Amino acid sequence: MRWERLFADLEAQLAADEGRDLAFEVADRTRRERALLDLPARLLASVGATITVVTGPSTVVGRLVDVGGDWLLLEPAPGRPVLVPLTALRAARGVGVGAAATTVVGRRFGLASALRAVSRDRAVVEVLDLSGRGATGTIDVVGADHLELAEHAPDEPRRAANVHGVVLVPFTALASVRRL
Repeated sequence: MRWERLFADLEAQLAADEGRDLAFEVADRTRRERALLDLPARLLASVGATITVVTGPSTVVGRLVDVGGDWLLLEPAPGRPVLVPLTALRAARGVGVGAAATTVVGRRFGLASALRAVSRDRAVVEVLDLSGRGATGTIDVVGADHLELAEHAPDEPRRAANVHGVVLVPFTALASVRRL
């Protein structure tokens, strides 16, 4: 009887050690896999959810519509999307667990491409920089690392007579672009 209890005890210890080793291995693999995740992949898993995005000067709450390699698109109100460069992102709340793989097209469709689409639409936008200053108008030109905004009142069309200034905004200073 004593031998049987001894062997049973040794088997239990061995099983416990194997269980601990497996738990450590799973935890280590999980940490390694999470270390490979980037921000767009985490955000992509929450497309369709309502999240809160904090940039330097502002906070935007809205439905996450899409995510590119270096931008995200929120919709706080129907038809009023806000484009936020990931470089302006200070925090995001309401993002679910998990991740989704970014597509090759999504990674190549960068901030400049998204801004060119807004420029093509000739939409009146509010551009907010990281210091909190805003300007309204129409994006005339999107360069490799900046945009050119023809400033005019939000309720006026982009006409030479309505433009009261032109401002260049580097992408590195851009907090958000909101369609008005």
